[in-house]
Amino acid sequence: MSEIVITGLGAVCRLGTGVDAFWNGVMAARTAEPDRVPDERAEVPLPLYYMVPGRSAVHAGGPASEFTVAAGEEAAADGRVGEVDPYRVAVLMGSSVGDARQTELARAGEAPAVTGGSPPFSMASALAARIGPCAGAVSLSNACSGSGYAIAMGAEMIEAGEADVVIAGGVEAYSRVTIAAFNRMGALGPERPRPFDKGRQGVVLGEGAGAVVLESAAHAAARGARAYARLAGSGWSCDAAHPTAPDPSGTQIKRAMRDALTQAGAGPEDVSFIVPHATGTTLNDSTEAAAMADAFGDRLAEIPLHNLKAIIGHLAGGAGVMGTILAALAFHHGEIPPNPPLREPDPECPVHLPTGITPLDGGVALVNSYAFGGNNISLALQGVAA
Repeated sequence: MSEIVITGLGAVCRLGTGVDAFWNGVMAARTAEPDRVPDERAEVPLPLYYMVPGRSAVHAGGPASEFTVAAGEEAAADGRVGEVDPYRVAVLMGSSVGDARQTELARAGEAPAVTGGSPPFSMASALAARIGPCAGAVSLSNACSGSGYAIAMGAEMIEAGEADVVIAGGVEAYSRVTIAAFNRMGALGPERPRPFDKGRQGVVLGEGAGAVVLESAAHAAARGARAYARLAGSGWSCDAAHPTAPDPSGTQIKRAMRDALTQAGAGPEDVSFIVPHATGTTLNDSTEAAAMADAFGDRLAEIPLHNLKAIIGHLAGGAGVMGTILAALAFHHGEIPPNPPLREPDPECPVHLPTGITPLDGGVALVNSYAFGGNNISLALQGVAA
């Protein structure tokens, strides 16, 4: 991969709107209990969700589009994308169900009828309409790995010369179809998520959106743009094993991590930080921990991980970009945020989850993102000279 850097960030999540709210929240390791969805028609046994404060998606129109535009505009302003020829700017956004909430409300007679439905491609279109890029507006629906794929494909667009700048990310908002489906699958937990805890009981979903601005290091330098971190590599793979469960062998998630490191010109010994997928389900966490143990050996017990979903919930299509923003900010500030403490670490998951702030000076950060359909992606980030 040629040198691609991240020059802008935008975030909306349970911690608030804006990257400062996100970073301050994760640095404080806030462990707020998840919300009970304020939706009386959500007749499900486990109604917990991490809602966006002050911008609830329950009764709003087009909440996913709203979150996408908020995060995308922040990233574009942060990266000074307005200085770039709009014919050379593209948007890529990942989401699982987009603004399905609009259709639900319309069908329930609680909102005006939705003309033409609410397809997931409306996320990228909504941001494109606001920002005005002309090099392309692309939506991806690779479930919970969608935004990771959007970032990797955005880098490839730049390498291929199809755009100079790409705003890439992902989004998810509350919907009855999502919480009902996860209830039916038995994937949700009855309390806040506790990835890698021996007593973990499952996923808690979250609302929000994230966006990053990508461009070549040469393009950024030519216009004097600040770089938070370098996107050094990506690796993707597919389990081809089960519609919703991971392949317990972990073969393909190991391949994704290995390929991301290879593309970055690095090896397992260079990894200094990991943002794991870590949903808090028994099988997913055990499979990921075993794959990392195989990839990194005894070093896994020393490499700091951050359980982001323990703080903001699982943003599904937005999960990968939120992990990427966390890793980029960790390099930018030279610090890895603390983890909320576990009740009892699972001995079958020999990972290092420091509860204090950890210095970060160099090396490679891996961001893992896995999804239904066995869609896996790992991104490799590195720091840049100040």
